[in-house]
Amino acid sequence: MPTDRPLRAVAGERAVDVGAAVDADRLRTDVSYRALVRDEFTVVTAENALKMGPLRPAPSTYDFADADAIVNFARAHEMPVRGHTLVWHNQTPTWFQSWDYTDDQLRRFLREHVQTVVGRYRRSVGTWDVVNEAVDDDGSMRETVWYDAMGEEYLDRAFEWAAEVNPDADRYYNDYGADAVNEKSDAVYDLLGRLLDRGVPVDGVGLQLHALGDWPDPDSIAENVRRFQDLGLDVQITEMDVAFPAGEVPHDAAERQADYYREVVETCLDTGVETLVTWGVRDGDTWLRAFRDFPERFSGDPLLFDDRGQRKPAYDAVRDVLST
Repeated sequence: MPTDRPLRAVAGERAVDVGAAVDADRLRTDVSYRALVRDEFTVVTAENALKMGPLRPAPSTYDFADADAIVNFARAHEMPVRGHTLVWHNQTPTWFQSWDYTDDQLRRFLREHVQTVVGRYRRSVGTWDVVNEAVDDDGSMRETVWYDAMGEEYLDRAFEWAAEVNPDADRYYNDYGADAVNEKSDAVYDLLGRLLDRGVPVDGVGLQLHALGDWPDPDSIAENVRRFQDLGLDVQITEMDVAFPAGEVPHDAAERQADYYREVVETCLDTGVETLVTWGVRDGDTWLRAFRDFPERFSGDPLLFDDRGQRKPAYDAVRDVLST
């Protein structure tokens, strides 16, 4: 099999989706970025454009320009879109202050938001991260504006509101740090079990798999995937990147990173996980170089393509696994 075949081609032959989180401005202005997304990936996630803050510049205004740009690009190139995310405690609008609303007003606000966004993309977004990161690192329910107003019920309602507008879309709960079997993934498992027991229309769970310094063990990832599947849920890897602690990058970092990507893709194939999305396209675009103190904490080279868009050993590892 020729070694220059793009990832998109070999993934398609395995009926597996390999995607990336993409940025609207880069799609508009960077020809090489646009070509990489088009030629190498089978599915796209809107990295920020579908989050509440970017969508809501004013209380009575929606700005869909960036989200539309991503969706239109994807449709032009026959790429499914993962909608990320409808309900999250971060990236709320700058003007939004929870104390300006009663609990009932917050409920109505959230319902209107979910149904407006899902309704706009009813024919173009087939998968939604409905709720993102509702469980805190210690396994407790995260104290958020939505939880304070509605308790755990806010998850039920969010999934139900999304299903009312587009019953044909797939609806996921998405979280970080719950990739392998641990205290947090136990809590996520229990939460999803409660939602399913209440008849909430949740279809799957997204395991982010930000492997930052402490890389989850692939065998534990497999065990975790299987128990969520046993609940009747689909499982996807939704935000993968692989980095070393800053100051601890080994001389063979690229090879070690490639080995880990290879092991994760092998785990996906072994467990029937059919979608893996990296959180970004090129190392130069990674959130790790811009987010809070992350540049001081982690190496900023976590993806399949380097700053110039050249294929890395990690890319070769992923493609080789899918080619066998």
